[in-house]
Amino acid sequence: MLRIDIQERPNWQKKARDYGFSFHTMHGQAYWDESAYYQFTLQQIERDLESPTEEIHQMCLAVVEEVVNDEALLAKFQIPPLFWQSVADSWRNKDPSLYSRLDFAYSGQGPAKLYENNADTPTSLYESGFWQWLWLEDQVKAGKLSRQADQFNSLQEKLIRQFRKLADHYQIDAMHFACCTDTQEDRGTVQYLQDCAAEAALANEFVFIEDIGLGDTGHFTDLNDGVIATLFKLYPWEFMQREEFAPAILHAGVNWVEPMWKSVLSNKALLPMLWQLFPNHPNLLPAYFEDQLHLCTQSKLIKKPIFSREGANVSLIENGKVLSHGDGPYGEEGFIYQAYCPLPQFGQNHTLIGSWLVNDSAAGISVREDLSAITQDLSRYLPHIIL
Repeated sequence: MLRIDIQERPNWQKKARDYGFSFHTMHGQAYWDESAYYQFTLQQIERDLESPTEEIHQMCLAVVEEVVNDEALLAKFQIPPLFWQSVADSWRNKDPSLYSRLDFAYSGQGPAKLYENNADTPTSLYESGFWQWLWLEDQVKAGKLSRQADQFNSLQEKLIRQFRKLADHYQIDAMHFACCTDTQEDRGTVQYLQDCAAEAALANEFVFIEDIGLGDTGHFTDLNDGVIATLFKLYPWEFMQREEFAPAILHAGVNWVEPMWKSVLSNKALLPMLWQLFPNHPNLLPAYFEDQLHLCTQSKLIKKPIFSREGANVSLIENGKVLSHGDGPYGEEGFIYQAYCPLPQFGQNHTLIGSWLVNDSAAGISVREDLSAITQDLSRYLPHIIL
C-alpha cells in the first residue's frame, strides 16, 4: 500500500461542475484531493479488505439476530421500546438493505481492524462509485497511470442491480428519496442514488426531510400531497425514532430504505456485541459496554458515544485518564469502549479505509486522510488504484 503523488487533471474542476460534483471543496477546504493516490496490490484488496468485509458483514447480521430477540439488548442498543416490535418485524420479514460501509484501520500489512459500521446513512458514495473511477479513466488516457491500473469499484453496477431487486421485492415502479436541507454532500449522495434508481427503471421523486407531511389517512406525503409508499432516507433511524412524528412511523405503511433493522447496526453498541460473539477475531478490536470494563485488559481505550458521528464526543483514555476529547452533542445515550488502534500514517496523513457493501456484497473502497488522528466530515478523499 503506497501513497503516490500525481499531477492533477488540468480540467478537473470544470469537469466536476459539468457532472454536478459541487461539494469537491467545502467551507473553503479541499475535500476531493487528486494530488496523490493510494496504490494497492490485488492480494491486499482481495485477502485483506474484500473477504473480511463480507465476513464481518455476516457477523453483524448475526448480532441483529441476537438483538431483535432480546429486549434487554434492544434497550442496551438504545432503541426506544415503541419500535422494538417493528425492528424485529423488519428483520424477520427480510426487508432488503441497499448499502453500507465498514471503516477500517489498514496499513497494507496485517489484518484490517474494524472501527465501525456505517450501516444507515453513509455518505461519500458518489465520489466512490463514480468520480474516482472517472479520475482513473482520465489519468490512464493521459498516460499518467499504467493501462494495467484497475480499481476496486463495482459500486454503481451493484447499486443499480440492487434497486431492481428492491423494485421486485416491494412490487414498485417508483420511490421517494429524502435528505435534510442545507447539506450539499447529502444532496449529492441522494442525487447519485436517484440516478442509479433511474438506471434500474425506477421513477423517483425527491423531498427534503423537513418537507415531509403527515396526511389525514396517516400516510406520509410529499409537497404535492403524493403518498410516500417507499422511501430512501439519508437520515438516521436514531433521530427518526425520537422525533415528534415517530409514532406515525408505525402505521404509515412505508417501505423503508434503509430498513428499520439497520438501527441495530448503525450504533456503536454493535462493537462490543461483535467482540462478545466473535472474541479474538483478527479483524475486530476488543470492545466493551460500560458495565463490562472490569473485563478490559487494555490500558489505552477509545470511548465512543453509542450514537456519535464524525468523531463527536470521542475520547482517548489511558489508565483511566482522559488524554483527549472531542466536543459534540452526543453521550446521554451512553458509551462503549474500544481498544485503541491508531490509523496508519503516510507522511503526516492519518489514513482510513472505507469498505463498501451493496446488500451483502463487497463493492469497493474509499480512502480518506487527515492531518488529525480522527477522520472528520471534511477529511480529504483521495482516489485509489490496484496495480
